[in-house]
Amino acid sequence: MAQILDPLPVSPTDTPLLCCYVNATSKIQIARITNIPNWYFERVVFPGQRLVFEAVMGSQLEIHTGMMASAILSDRIPCEQLLVQEDQAGAATTEAPVAQSGGMAAVARVSDTVAAAEMAAPELLAAK
Repeated sequence: MAQILDPLPVSPTDTPLLCCYVNATSKIQIARITNIPNWYFERVVFPGQRLVFEAVMGSQLEIHTGMMASAILSDRIPCEQLLVQEDQAGAATTEAPVAQSGGMAAVARVSDTVAAAEMAAPELLAAK
């Protein structure tokens, strides 16, 4: 999804980080970045969904797991650990933390083609 309503607070010297998070639980989660001044990022991540987003250096993704009429902060992940990197074959690869049912993050290998990432978020890759 485009970050049109609240664009990244990027200075001319900053390079945005392309990140990926996967919700591997059976619960709906809320992904938030709250530690960057003058910027608001919050998205709903459904079970099995992959969230591709841009962040700035130093950002931390908070994962809130939905319960009945509440949400519990289940994890806080530095966005540097969620980086998507392009390999030599043109595939976007990341060591993306995958949410587990216990709320703790485990690392799982996620690999997609750049074309699939462009279909999900073409405006994020257009800046390359």
